Amino acid sequence: MSIARLKQRLALLSLVVSLALVLVKFYAYFLTRSQAVLTDALESIINVVASAFALYSVYLASRPKDENHPYGHGKIEHLSVGFEGGLILMAGGFIFYSAVKSFLYPHALEQPGWGMALLAATAVINLLVGFVLVRAGRKHHSPALVGDGQHLYLDSLSTLVSCAALLLVLLTGNVLFDSGASVLLGIFIVVNGYRMVRRSVGGLMDESDVTTVAQVIGELQVLRQPAWIDVHNLRVLRYGANLHIDCHVSMPYYFSLEEVHTEVHRIEDFIRGRFEVEVEMFVHADPCSFAACSHCHMPDCPVRQHSFTREIPWTVANAMKDERHYLTEQA
Repeated sequence: MSIARLKQRLALLSLVVSLALVLVKFYAYFLTRSQAVLTDALESIINVVASAFALYSVYLASRPKDENHPYGHGKIEHLSVGFEGGLILMAGGFIFYSAVKSFLYPHALEQPGWGMALLAATAVINLLVGFVLVRAGRKHHSPALVGDGQHLYLDSLSTLVSCAALLLVLLTGNVLFDSGASVLLGIFIVVNGYRMVRRSVGGLMDESDVTTVAQVIGELQVLRQPAWIDVHNLRVLRYGANLHIDCHVSMPYYFSLEEVHTEVHRIEDFIRGRFEVEVEMFVHADPCSFAACSHCHMPDCPVRQHSFTREIPWTVANAMKDERHYLTEQA
């Protein structure tokens, strides 16, 4: 089975499970008339809508590049996370308002034991499905699956809080535990909705993924060749699961165009071979200067002006800057 097909099936699984569990939670609310259970059920409606959008985004992200989308359709997954986070924010605000109102005007609960049992079952299912989605999303670099799975984690945590509230009501008879739990859930949901929106905006605005950047630089350092004197202005963008990498590489100025072309393709092939996802890479070749001689160990260099002293390691701190390392060292 292809990765794209697997991602689509997992997104469909999330949608089906979310739809089934929201029905169970509303049934639990009709049994208990609990504000905390209603809060949980309303938040689960967001699961259904978000899972439907995640399914669509995973399908769209798997489509190949075209004339209108030369970098592919992967960014739709970041939009999916933002859409889900926005829905959670709105739901959290409404839930908080309803919870405060219920706290001020409490009412008796009915059959809290049955409600607690049903909610506990939905929490376990959400945890299992969320674990599967997050694990697959991280493995296959799918923000939509990760966001959907984390939302299920959030939903299961909300459910456990509702269960605890029902248990306290059952043990003490004090219905304020139910309203209080609902207020706390409203605040918790709003905070997590904001975090999802923030993560989505970062992806849509091409915020640097430091972990991936460090991985790319680390691979370049391991594969480093004498002709690759310096790497700078390195940028790594993620489009869904795929990577787009730009960088400048200083090479001996006396290289012919054919030699430069060979080295550029060598870099691109090396990096593509190190990542499981599709990598689009563009390397801009810069000619070296005599200031690089002290840090260049190009063998049998016909124009060397200074003896080699030491190699400058490539790191996140220097490879992302738009300046050549050896010129910085000279300064």
